[in-house]
Amino acid sequence: MAFTHIPRQFWAGGHNYQSNLFAALDQYRTGEFTPVVFAESGDPAAELDELARIPGVEVVCSGAFDHRRVGLAEAIVLGVDRAAAAEFGKNRIDVAFETARFFGWRLPFPTLSWFPDFQHRRLPQLFSPVARWRREIGFRVKMASGRTIMLSSESALRDCQAFFPAIAGKASVVRFASRPSPELLAADPAEIVRQYDLPARFFYLPNQFWRHKNHQVVVDALSMLSARGIEPVVAVSGSKNDPREPDYFRKIMAQIDARQLSRSFRYLGMIPLSHVYALLRACTALINPSRFEGWSTTVEEAKAFGVPMILSDLEVHREQTAGVAKYFDTDSPQMLADHLMSENQDGKPVPVRNLVPELDDRVATFAGDLARTIRQALHS
Repeated sequence: MAFTHIPRQFWAGGHNYQSNLFAALDQYRTGEFTPVVFAESGDPAAELDELARIPGVEVVCSGAFDHRRVGLAEAIVLGVDRAAAAEFGKNRIDVAFETARFFGWRLPFPTLSWFPDFQHRRLPQLFSPVARWRREIGFRVKMASGRTIMLSSESALRDCQAFFPAIAGKASVVRFASRPSPELLAADPAEIVRQYDLPARFFYLPNQFWRHKNHQVVVDALSMLSARGIEPVVAVSGSKNDPREPDYFRKIMAQIDARQLSRSFRYLGMIPLSHVYALLRACTALINPSRFEGWSTTVEEAKAFGVPMILSDLEVHREQTAGVAKYFDTDSPQMLADHLMSENQDGKPVPVRNLVPELDDRVATFAGDLARTIRQALHS
Protein backbone atom coordinates (compact mmCIF):
# COMPACT_ATOMS: atom_id res chain seq x y z
CA MET A 1 0.00 0.00 0.00
CA ALA A 2 1.29 3.45 -0.92
CA PHE A 3 0.99 6.19 1.73
CA THR A 4 2.36 9.72 1.55
CA HIS A 5 4.17 10.84 4.68
CA ILE A 6 2.37 13.33 6.95
CA PRO A 7 4.99 15.36 8.88
CA ARG A 8 4.11 15.74 12.56
CA GLN A 9 4.84 19.48 12.44
CA PHE A 10 2.22 19.88 9.70
CA TRP A 11 -0.51 17.67 11.20
CA ALA A 12 0.32 15.78 14.39
CA GLY A 13 -3.02 13.95 14.44
CA GLY A 14 -2.53 12.69 10.89
CA HIS A 15 1.03 11.59 11.62
CA ASN A 16 -0.07 9.67 14.73
CA TYR A 17 -3.00 8.21 12.78
CA GLN A 18 -0.66 6.74 10.18
CA SER A 19 1.84 5.28 12.65
CA ASN A 20 -0.96 3.66 14.68
CA LEU A 21 -2.55 2.35 11.48
CA PHE A 22 0.73 0.65 10.47
CA ALA A 23 1.20 -0.85 13.94
CA ALA A 24 -2.40 -2.14 14.01
CA LEU A 25 -2.01 -3.84 10.63
CA ASP A 26 1.25 -5.44 11.74
CA GLN A 27 -0.21 -6.74 14.99
CA TYR A 28 -3.64 -7.89 13.88
CA ARG A 29 -3.30 -8.50 10.10
CA THR A 30 0.27 -9.82 10.07
CA GLY A 31 1.69 -10.34 6.60
CA GLU A 32 -1.42 -9.17 4.69
CA PHE A 33 -0.28 -5.64 3.87
CA THR A 34 3.05 -3.86 3.41
CA PRO A 35 2.71 -0.09 3.94
CA VAL A 36 5.18 1.84 1.77
CA VAL A 37 5.54 5.45 2.96
CA PHE A 38 6.57 7.90 0.22
CA ALA A 39 8.22 10.97 1.72
CA GLU A 40 9.53 14.27 0.44
CA SER A 41 13.29 14.48 0.08
CA GLY A 42 13.45 17.02 2.95
CA ASP A 43 11.11 15.34 5.46
CA PRO A 44 12.46 14.92 9.02
CA ALA A 45 14.76 11.90 9.13
CA ALA A 46 13.88 11.10 12.75
CA GLU A 47 10.18 10.75 11.88
CA LEU A 48 10.93 8.52 8.90
CA ASP A 49 13.27 6.35 10.98
CA GLU A 50 10.50 5.98 13.58
CA LEU A 51 8.06 4.78 10.90
CA ALA A 52 10.64 2.43 9.38
CA ARG A 53 11.06 0.72 12.76
CA ILE A 54 7.43 -0.43 12.67
CA PRO A 55 7.60 -4.05 11.42
CA GLY A 56 6.61 -4.41 7.78
CA VAL A 57 6.83 -0.69 6.93
CA GLU A 58 9.03 0.52 4.07
CA VAL A 59 10.04 4.17 3.56
CA VAL A 60 10.91 5.71 0.18
CA CYS A 61 12.24 9.28 -0.13
CA SER A 62 11.66 10.78 -3.54
CA GLY A 63 11.47 14.21 -5.13
CA ALA A 64 8.30 12.99 -6.87
CA PHE A 65 6.45 13.75 -3.62
CA ASP A 66 7.88 17.21 -2.92
CA HIS A 67 5.03 19.64 -2.33
CA ARG A 68 6.55 22.20 -4.74
CA ARG A 69 6.06 19.91 -7.72
CA VAL A 70 3.29 20.41 -10.28
CA GLY A 71 1.90 16.95 -9.60
CA LEU A 72 -1.59 18.20 -8.74
CA ALA A 73 -1.83 20.17 -12.00
CA GLU A 74 -0.73 17.07 -13.92
CA ALA A 75 -3.22 14.92 -12.03
CA ILE A 76 -6.11 17.21 -12.94
CA VAL A 77 -5.12 18.25 -16.48
CA LEU A 78 -3.44 15.06 -17.72
CA GLY A 79 -5.30 12.66 -15.44
CA VAL A 80 -2.23 11.31 -13.62
CA ASP A 81 0.68 12.51 -11.50
CA ARG A 82 3.25 10.77 -13.69
CA ALA A 83 6.22 10.99 -11.33
CA ALA A 84 4.24 9.59 -8.40
CA ALA A 85 2.75 6.83 -10.56
CA ALA A 86 6.23 5.88 -11.77
CA GLU A 87 7.45 5.60 -8.14
CA PHE A 88 4.44 3.42 -7.29
CA GLY A 89 5.24 1.11 -10.19
CA LYS A 90 8.93 0.94 -9.27
CA ASN A 91 8.01 -0.08 -5.71
CA ARG A 92 5.42 -2.70 -6.76
CA ILE A 93 2.42 -0.92 -5.27
CA ASP A 94 -0.96 -2.70 -5.44
CA VAL A 95 -3.20 -0.01 -3.93
CA ALA A 96 -2.72 3.69 -3.07
CA PHE A 97 -4.02 5.52 0.00
CA GLU A 98 -4.89 9.19 -0.66
CA THR A 99 -5.25 11.74 2.14
CA ALA A 100 -4.62 15.38 1.24
CA ARG A 101 -3.28 14.41 -2.17
CA PHE A 102 -4.82 13.58 -5.55
CA PHE A 103 -2.85 11.39 -7.94
CA GLY A 104 -5.21 11.64 -10.91
CA TRP A 105 -8.30 10.02 -12.34
CA ARG A 106 -6.12 7.92 -14.69
CA LEU A 107 -3.86 6.59 -11.92
CA PRO A 108 -3.31 2.92 -12.89
CA PHE A 109 -3.70 1.64 -9.33
CA PRO A 110 -6.80 1.00 -7.20
CA THR A 111 -7.06 3.87 -4.74
CA LEU A 112 -8.59 4.34 -1.29
CA SER A 113 -9.30 7.98 -0.38
CA TRP A 114 -9.65 8.98 3.27
CA PHE A 115 -11.90 11.96 3.96
CA PRO A 116 -11.08 12.84 7.60
CA ASP A 117 -14.00 15.30 7.89
CA PHE A 118 -16.16 17.85 6.07
CA GLN A 119 -15.02 20.86 8.06
CA HIS A 120 -14.91 23.17 5.04
CA ARG A 121 -18.67 22.62 4.64
CA ARG A 122 -19.58 22.89 8.34
CA LEU A 123 -17.24 25.80 9.19
CA PRO A 124 -16.64 27.58 5.85
CA GLN A 125 -15.76 30.83 7.63
CA LEU A 126 -12.48 29.27 8.81
CA PHE A 127 -11.25 28.83 5.24
CA SER A 128 -10.26 31.38 2.64
CA PRO A 129 -12.35 31.08 -0.54
CA VAL A 130 -9.35 29.54 -2.34
CA ALA A 131 -8.68 26.99 0.42
CA ARG A 132 -12.35 26.09 0.67
CA TRP A 133 -12.77 25.52 -3.05
CA ARG A 134 -9.47 23.69 -3.32
CA ARG A 135 -10.66 21.22 -0.71
CA GLU A 136 -14.13 20.93 -2.26
CA ILE A 137 -12.69 20.29 -5.72
CA GLY A 138 -10.30 17.73 -4.22
CA PHE A 139 -13.21 15.80 -2.71
CA ARG A 140 -15.24 15.99 -5.90
CA VAL A 141 -12.50 14.84 -8.28
CA LYS A 142 -11.73 11.88 -6.00
CA MET A 143 -15.40 10.87 -5.94
CA ALA A 144 -15.74 11.35 -9.70
CA SER A 145 -12.64 9.19 -10.20
CA GLY A 146 -14.34 6.21 -8.60
CA ARG A 147 -12.21 6.10 -5.48
CA THR A 148 -13.19 3.89 -2.57
CA ILE A 149 -14.08 6.45 0.13
CA MET A 150 -13.18 5.90 3.79
CA LEU A 151 -14.67 7.97 6.63
CA SER A 152 -13.72 8.03 10.31
CA SER A 153 -17.10 8.20 12.08
CA GLU A 154 -20.86 7.82 11.78
CA SER A 155 -20.99 11.60 12.27
CA ALA A 156 -18.85 12.06 9.14
CA LEU A 157 -21.08 9.59 7.30
CA ARG A 158 -24.13 11.72 8.16
CA ASP A 159 -22.30 14.77 6.79
CA CYS A 160 -21.47 12.80 3.66
CA GLN A 161 -25.13 11.87 3.26
CA ALA A 162 -26.06 15.55 3.57
CA PHE A 163 -23.45 16.96 1.19
CA PHE A 164 -22.68 14.08 -1.21
CA PRO A 165 -25.62 11.66 -1.06
CA ALA A 166 -24.66 9.94 -4.32
CA ILE A 167 -21.54 8.37 -2.79
CA ALA A 168 -22.59 8.09 0.88
CA GLY A 169 -23.97 4.58 0.40
CA LYS A 170 -20.62 3.41 -0.95
CA ALA A 171 -18.44 4.98 1.77
CA SER A 172 -16.92 2.84 4.54
CA VAL A 173 -16.68 3.96 8.17
CA VAL A 174 -13.42 2.92 9.83
CA ARG A 175 -13.14 4.13 13.42
CA PHE A 176 -9.55 4.80 14.41
CA ALA A 177 -8.16 3.26 17.62
CA SER A 178 -4.77 4.02 19.13
CA ARG A 179 -2.33 1.74 20.94
CA PRO A 180 1.03 3.37 21.77
CA SER A 181 4.12 1.26 21.19
CA PRO A 182 6.06 0.15 24.30
CA GLU A 183 8.99 2.50 23.60
CA LEU A 184 6.62 5.48 23.70
CA LEU A 185 5.57 4.49 27.21
CA ALA A 186 9.10 4.20 28.60
CA ALA A 187 9.21 7.77 29.95
CA ASP A 188 8.39 8.11 33.65
CA PRO A 189 5.26 10.31 33.90
CA ALA A 190 6.34 11.77 37.26
CA GLU A 191 9.70 12.77 35.80
CA ILE A 192 8.10 14.39 32.74
CA VAL A 193 5.70 16.34 34.97
CA ARG A 194 8.70 17.64 36.96
CA GLN A 195 10.59 18.43 33.75
CA TYR A 196 7.84 20.82 32.65
CA ASP A 197 7.43 22.21 36.18
CA LEU A 198 3.77 21.20 36.39
CA PRO A 199 1.83 20.73 39.63
CA ALA A 200 0.47 17.40 40.82
CA ARG A 201 -2.96 18.27 39.39
CA PHE A 202 -3.10 19.77 35.90
CA PHE A 203 -5.28 19.60 32.81
CA TYR A 204 -3.83 18.69 29.42
CA LEU A 205 -4.68 20.23 26.03
CA PRO A 206 -2.53 18.65 23.26
CA ASN A 207 -4.05 20.39 20.22
CA GLN A 208 -2.10 22.31 17.63
CA PHE A 209 -2.91 25.98 17.31
CA TRP A 210 -5.46 26.02 14.52
CA ARG A 211 -8.45 28.32 14.99
CA HIS A 212 -11.04 25.54 14.92
CA LYS A 213 -9.25 23.89 17.86
CA ASN A 214 -10.78 26.72 19.88
CA HIS A 215 -8.08 27.59 22.44
CA GLN A 216 -9.95 30.86 22.91
CA VAL A 217 -12.69 29.30 25.04
CA VAL A 218 -10.00 27.90 27.38
CA VAL A 219 -8.40 31.34 27.74
CA ASP A 220 -11.81 32.87 28.53
CA ALA A 221 -12.63 30.12 31.07
CA LEU A 222 -9.30 30.59 32.85
CA SER A 223 -9.87 34.34 32.89
CA MET A 224 -13.25 33.83 34.60
CA LEU A 225 -11.72 31.54 37.20
CA SER A 226 -8.79 33.91 37.79
CA ALA A 227 -11.24 36.70 38.62
CA ARG A 228 -12.53 34.44 41.42
CA GLY A 229 -9.05 33.66 42.70
CA ILE A 230 -9.00 30.15 41.19
CA GLU A 231 -5.93 29.18 39.12
CA PRO A 232 -6.09 25.66 37.65
CA VAL A 233 -3.14 24.77 35.43
CA VAL A 234 -3.71 23.81 31.79
CA ALA A 235 -0.64 22.35 30.09
CA VAL A 236 -0.79 23.02 26.33
CA SER A 237 1.35 21.37 23.67
CA GLY A 238 1.29 21.21 19.88
CA SER A 239 2.45 23.04 16.80
CA LYS A 240 1.96 26.80 16.81
CA ASN A 241 1.89 27.04 13.01
CA ASP A 242 -1.40 27.50 11.15
CA PRO A 243 -0.84 28.24 7.44
CA ARG A 244 -4.39 29.58 7.24
CA GLU A 245 -3.85 32.09 10.06
CA PRO A 246 -0.14 32.57 10.88
CA ASP A 247 -0.84 35.08 13.68
CA TYR A 248 -3.25 32.86 15.63
CA PHE A 249 -0.72 31.55 18.16
CA ARG A 250 0.72 35.02 18.76
CA LYS A 251 -2.76 36.45 19.38
CA ILE A 252 -3.62 33.74 21.91
CA MET A 253 -0.35 34.19 23.80
CA ALA A 254 -0.78 37.99 23.78
CA GLN A 255 -4.10 37.48 25.56
CA ILE A 256 -2.41 35.20 28.10
CA ASP A 257 0.05 38.00 28.92
CA ALA A 258 -2.58 40.76 28.94
CA ARG A 259 -4.88 38.80 31.28
CA GLN A 260 -1.98 37.64 33.48
CA LEU A 261 -2.78 33.96 32.94
CA SER A 262 0.76 32.66 32.45
CA ARG A 263 0.55 30.69 35.74
CA SER A 264 -2.53 28.86 34.46
CA PHE A 265 -1.96 28.52 30.68
CA ARG A 266 1.41 26.76 30.23
CA TYR A 267 2.54 26.34 26.62
CA LEU A 268 5.11 23.52 26.52
CA GLY A 269 5.90 23.65 22.79
CA MET A 270 5.98 20.84 20.24
CA ILE A 271 7.02 18.07 22.61
CA PRO A 272 8.10 14.45 21.88
CA LEU A 273 5.27 11.97 21.51
CA SER A 274 6.57 9.96 24.46
CA HIS A 275 6.09 13.08 26.61
CA VAL A 276 2.55 13.50 25.29
CA TYR A 277 1.69 10.01 26.50
CA ALA A 278 3.42 10.59 29.84
CA LEU A 279 1.36 13.74 30.44
CA LEU A 280 -1.85 11.96 29.43
CA ARG A 281 -1.09 9.25 31.98
CA ALA A 282 -0.58 11.80 34.76
CA CYS A 283 -3.07 14.61 34.04
CA THR A 284 -6.28 15.34 35.93
CA ALA A 285 -8.25 15.34 32.67
CA LEU A 286 -7.87 15.88 28.93
CA ILE A 287 -9.45 19.01 27.44
CA ASN A 288 -10.51 19.12 23.79
CA PRO A 289 -12.44 22.35 23.09
CA SER A 290 -12.47 21.88 19.30
CA ARG A 291 -15.27 23.27 17.16
CA PHE A 292 -15.00 20.37 14.74
CA GLU A 293 -13.46 16.90 14.55
CA GLY A 294 -13.68 13.95 12.19
CA TRP A 295 -12.51 11.53 14.90
CA SER A 296 -10.23 13.12 17.46
CA THR A 297 -6.78 11.57 17.78
CA THR A 298 -6.22 13.21 21.18
CA VAL A 299 -9.50 11.81 22.50
CA GLU A 300 -8.61 8.36 21.18
CA GLU A 301 -5.20 8.52 22.83
CA ALA A 302 -6.80 9.57 26.14
CA LYS A 303 -9.27 6.67 25.87
CA ALA A 304 -6.32 4.28 25.61
CA PHE A 305 -5.44 5.12 29.24
CA GLY A 306 -8.92 5.76 30.63
CA VAL A 307 -8.20 9.48 31.10
CA PRO A 308 -11.18 11.60 32.27
CA MET A 309 -12.21 14.02 29.52
CA ILE A 310 -13.73 17.51 29.28
CA LEU A 311 -14.87 17.90 25.68
CA SER A 312 -16.73 20.32 23.46
CA ASP A 313 -20.26 19.07 22.94
CA LEU A 314 -19.84 17.75 19.39
CA GLU A 315 -21.82 14.89 17.93
CA VAL A 316 -18.58 13.08 17.10
CA HIS A 317 -17.19 13.55 20.63
CA ARG A 318 -20.29 11.88 22.07
CA GLU A 319 -20.00 9.09 19.50
CA GLN A 320 -16.32 8.62 20.30
CA THR A 321 -16.76 8.54 24.08
CA ALA A 322 -20.21 6.88 24.25
CA GLY A 323 -21.31 9.75 26.50
CA VAL A 324 -18.66 9.02 29.15
CA ALA A 325 -17.14 12.51 29.47
CA LYS A 326 -18.03 16.01 30.61
CA TYR A 327 -19.21 18.23 27.78
CA PHE A 328 -19.52 22.00 27.25
CA ASP A 329 -20.77 24.27 24.51
CA THR A 330 -17.98 25.52 22.24
CA ASP A 331 -19.03 29.13 22.96
CA SER A 332 -19.55 28.72 26.71
CA PRO A 333 -16.40 29.47 28.73
CA GLN A 334 -18.66 29.42 31.82
CA MET A 335 -19.54 25.76 31.30
CA LEU A 336 -15.89 24.89 30.81
CA ALA A 337 -14.90 26.93 33.87
CA ASP A 338 -17.44 25.02 35.96
CA HIS A 339 -16.00 21.68 34.83
CA LEU A 340 -12.42 22.82 35.51
CA MET A 341 -13.32 24.07 38.98
CA SER A 342 -15.19 20.87 39.81
CA GLU A 343 -12.33 18.61 38.72
CA ASN A 344 -9.66 20.81 40.30
CA GLN A 345 -11.34 20.76 43.72
CA ASP A 346 -11.11 16.99 43.93
CA GLY A 347 -8.28 16.52 46.39
CA LYS A 348 -7.55 12.92 45.45
CA PRO A 349 -4.06 12.27 44.00
CA VAL A 350 -4.03 11.42 40.29
CA PRO A 351 -2.78 7.85 39.73
CA VAL A 352 -0.35 7.08 36.91
CA ARG A 353 -2.58 5.35 34.38
CA ASN A 354 -1.80 2.30 32.27
CA LEU A 355 -3.42 1.03 29.09
CA VAL A 356 -7.02 -0.10 29.58
CA PRO A 357 -7.82 -3.84 29.22
CA GLU A 358 -10.35 -3.42 26.39
CA LEU A 359 -7.91 -1.50 24.17
CA ASP A 360 -6.75 -4.56 22.22
CA ASP A 361 -10.32 -5.32 21.12
CA ARG A 362 -10.78 -1.76 19.84
CA VAL A 363 -7.52 -1.79 17.88
CA ALA A 364 -8.29 -5.24 16.45
CA THR A 365 -11.66 -3.95 15.23
CA PHE A 366 -9.97 -0.93 13.65
CA ALA A 367 -7.45 -3.18 11.85
CA GLY A 368 -10.19 -5.53 10.66
CA ASP A 369 -12.39 -2.71 9.31
CA LEU A 370 -9.40 -1.14 7.63
CA ALA A 371 -8.37 -4.45 6.01
CA ARG A 372 -11.91 -4.95 4.71
CA THR A 373 -11.91 -1.45 3.17
CA ILE A 374 -8.47 -1.94 1.59
CA ARG A 375 -9.66 -5.15 -0.05
CA GLN A 376 -12.81 -3.35 -1.20
CA ALA A 377 -10.56 -0.83 -2.97
CA LEU A 378 -8.47 -3.62 -4.51
CA HIS A 379 -11.55 -5.36 -5.91
CA SER A 380 -13.49 -2.27 -6.95
